[in-house]
Amino acid sequence: MSLKIRLARGGSKKRPYYTVVVADARSPRDGRFLEKLGSWNPMLGKEDAKRVELNEERIKHWIAAGAQPTDRVLRFLAEAGIAQREAKSNLEKAKPGKKAQERAAEKAQKAADAAAAAAE
Repeated sequence: MSLKIRLARGGSKKRPYYTVVVADARSPRDGRFLEKLGSWNPMLGKEDAKRVELNEERIKHWIAAGAQPTDRVLRFLAEAGIAQREAKSNLEKAKPGKKAQERAAEKAQKAADAAAAAAE
Protein backbone atom coordinates (compact mmCIF):
# COMPACT_ATOMS: atom_id res chain seq x y z
CA MET A 1 0.00 0.00 0.00
CA SER A 2 1.59 3.29 -1.10
CA LEU A 3 0.93 6.13 1.29
CA LYS A 4 0.76 9.84 0.49
CA ILE A 5 0.84 12.84 2.77
CA ARG A 6 -1.47 15.21 0.92
CA LEU A 7 -4.13 17.87 1.21
CA ALA A 8 -7.86 17.19 1.56
CA ARG A 9 -10.08 20.14 0.68
CA GLY A 10 -12.73 21.44 2.99
CA GLY A 11 -14.53 24.72 3.44
CA SER A 12 -17.25 26.27 1.34
CA LYS A 13 -17.27 27.58 -2.20
CA LYS A 14 -14.49 30.15 -2.74
CA ARG A 15 -13.42 29.76 0.91
CA PRO A 16 -10.95 26.86 0.83
CA TYR A 17 -9.60 25.15 3.91
CA TYR A 18 -7.30 22.16 3.64
CA THR A 19 -6.33 19.42 6.07
CA VAL A 20 -3.00 17.65 5.76
CA VAL A 21 -3.73 13.92 5.85
CA VAL A 22 -1.94 10.65 5.26
CA ALA A 23 -3.93 8.41 2.94
CA ASP A 24 -3.64 5.50 0.55
CA ALA A 25 -2.63 6.90 -2.85
CA ARG A 26 -5.63 5.21 -4.49
CA SER A 27 -8.25 6.82 -2.24
CA PRO A 28 -10.07 9.98 -3.43
CA ARG A 29 -8.77 13.44 -2.53
CA ASP A 30 -11.46 14.19 0.05
CA GLY A 31 -12.20 10.55 0.81
CA ARG A 32 -10.82 8.02 3.23
CA PHE A 33 -7.60 8.80 5.09
CA LEU A 34 -5.61 7.18 7.86
CA GLU A 35 -4.72 10.16 10.04
CA LYS A 36 -5.07 13.93 10.12
CA LEU A 37 -1.63 15.58 10.44
CA GLY A 38 -2.35 19.29 10.22
CA SER A 39 -4.14 22.04 8.37
CA TRP A 40 -3.61 24.86 5.87
CA ASN A 41 -5.82 27.93 5.61
CA PRO A 42 -4.85 29.84 2.44
CA MET A 43 -7.30 32.62 3.29
CA LEU A 44 -5.02 33.86 6.10
CA GLY A 45 -2.03 36.12 5.47
CA LYS A 46 1.39 34.61 4.84
CA GLU A 47 2.73 36.05 8.11
CA ASP A 48 -0.04 34.48 10.19
CA ALA A 49 1.23 31.59 12.35
CA LYS A 50 -2.08 29.72 12.11
CA ARG A 51 -1.95 29.59 8.29
CA VAL A 52 -0.08 26.25 8.37
CA GLU A 53 -0.28 23.96 11.39
CA LEU A 54 1.59 20.63 11.37
CA ASN A 55 1.98 17.77 13.83
CA GLU A 56 5.73 17.27 13.31
CA GLU A 57 6.05 14.08 15.38
CA ARG A 58 3.38 12.20 13.43
CA ILE A 59 4.65 13.51 10.07
CA LYS A 60 8.14 12.20 10.86
CA HIS A 61 6.60 8.89 11.89
CA TRP A 62 4.69 8.51 8.61
CA ILE A 63 7.68 9.55 6.48
CA ALA A 64 9.74 6.90 8.28
CA ALA A 65 6.95 4.42 7.49
CA GLY A 66 7.32 5.21 3.78
CA ALA A 67 4.70 7.89 3.13
CA GLN A 68 5.57 10.26 0.28
CA PRO A 69 4.54 13.93 0.64
CA THR A 70 3.03 15.70 -2.36
CA ASP A 71 4.80 18.77 -3.76
CA ARG A 72 2.65 21.32 -1.92
CA VAL A 73 2.96 19.48 1.40
CA LEU A 74 6.71 19.14 0.83
CA ARG A 75 6.89 22.94 0.59
CA PHE A 76 5.25 23.22 4.02
CA LEU A 77 7.59 20.58 5.45
CA ALA A 78 10.64 22.38 4.04
CA GLU A 79 9.51 25.66 5.63
CA ALA A 80 9.07 23.86 8.97
CA GLY A 81 12.51 22.20 8.61
CA ILE A 82 11.12 18.65 8.58
CA ALA A 83 12.08 17.64 5.04
CA GLN A 84 14.33 18.80 2.22
CA ARG A 85 12.82 20.03 -1.07
CA GLU A 86 14.84 20.40 -4.24
CA ALA A 87 14.36 23.59 -6.22
CA LYS A 88 12.57 22.91 -9.48
CA SER A 89 12.93 24.82 -12.71
CA ASN A 90 10.89 24.30 -15.84
CA LEU A 91 13.19 25.42 -18.63
CA GLU A 92 10.63 24.49 -21.29
CA LYS A 93 8.13 26.97 -19.85
CA ALA A 94 10.52 29.89 -20.39
CA LYS A 95 10.85 29.22 -24.12
CA PRO A 96 8.60 31.12 -26.53
CA GLY A 97 5.83 29.26 -28.33
CA LYS A 98 6.11 27.66 -31.76
CA LYS A 99 4.65 30.62 -33.67
CA ALA A 100 6.86 33.13 -31.85
CA GLN A 101 9.93 31.04 -32.71
CA GLU A 102 8.84 30.96 -36.36
CA ARG A 103 8.37 34.76 -36.40
CA ALA A 104 11.80 35.26 -34.82
CA ALA A 105 13.39 32.97 -37.43
CA GLU A 106 11.65 34.88 -40.26
CA LYS A 107 12.80 38.20 -38.81
CA ALA A 108 16.39 36.93 -38.52
CA GLN A 109 16.24 35.64 -42.13
CA LYS A 110 15.00 39.05 -43.40
CA ALA A 111 17.74 40.84 -41.46
CA ALA A 112 20.38 38.49 -42.94
CA ASP A 113 18.98 39.04 -46.47
CA ALA A 114 19.01 42.82 -45.97
CA ALA A 115 22.61 42.71 -44.70
CA ALA A 116 23.65 40.59 -47.72
CA ALA A 117 21.91 43.01 -50.11
CA ALA A 118 23.61 46.01 -48.48
CA ALA A 119 27.01 44.31 -48.73
CA GLU A 120 26.64 43.86 -52.49
